[in-house]
Amino acid sequence: MRMTRTFGRALLVGGLLALFAGAAFASPLDAFKDLKGTLDIAGGTAHIPVMKQAAQNIMEAWPEIRITVAGGGSGVGVKQVGEGLVGIGNTGRPLKENEVADYGLKTFPFAIDGVAVVVNPANSLKELTSAQVADIYSGKITDWKELGQEAGAINVYGREDGSGTREPFTDKVLGKVELAPSINVVNSNGAMKTAVAQDKRAIGYVGIGHLEPSLSAVTIDGMSPSQENAADGSYKVVRNLFMNTKGEPEGLVAAFIDYIYSPDGAEIIKASGYIPLPRK
Repeated sequence: MRMTRTFGRALLVGGLLALFAGAAFASPLDAFKDLKGTLDIAGGTAHIPVMKQAAQNIMEAWPEIRITVAGGGSGVGVKQVGEGLVGIGNTGRPLKENEVADYGLKTFPFAIDGVAVVVNPANSLKELTSAQVADIYSGKITDWKELGQEAGAINVYGREDGSGTREPFTDKVLGKVELAPSINVVNSNGAMKTAVAQDKRAIGYVGIGHLEPSLSAVTIDGMSPSQENAADGSYKVVRNLFMNTKGEPEGLVAAFIDYIYSPDGAEIIKASGYIPLPRK
């Protein structure tokens, strides 16, 4: 009898340990088990690598779920989620008061990204002051010889009004200067990378997560642009990345946001070149 009781207790303890172990090692993807349908995401282009990888992981685990990811910029993200065209609208800037009021949006900051000034790799320029960058974007400095480089017109590239990348660059580098009308406007980080990579006289700016060998990042006011420096505060030209929903998220939308904040999501964010933020 005593042996039977001991064996029974062992089975009970073993079962509980197995249960707890299973719970402890449950995948964040398990949250999608009873969900199906389509989730459309659009907006800030800096978010795309994170959103696409998360979507791929989810759809591979649960084929009855379909998630689409598009860009368009922060302004598009606000408009489309506000009008109910997508479930999540991404922005690389905080929502404006009127956007929250007009659409009833909820916001979820999930990552830190720095914004870097970039030139073509053929350009030997390594550092600038914020005053020099402001003079370039206002049209006061128009030739590379004024910056100690080979003579030639500076081809200046910027982002569209409402861009999440443009806002911290303007606030923390340019200040209140009036922008020159000659600036070439592009509508995404991807378009900026292509423009600068193909133009030896170009200068522009991208999210640090988009830096690659086809671009040469420039030190600003002695601050070197890297995600590590953005994380420890030594690089000041930074912004948060946000997911936004119309009202409180539910169903597949809520599960997707939870996944971005999960350990899996944090790894995706880091692999994409950004710094994960804890959920508030």
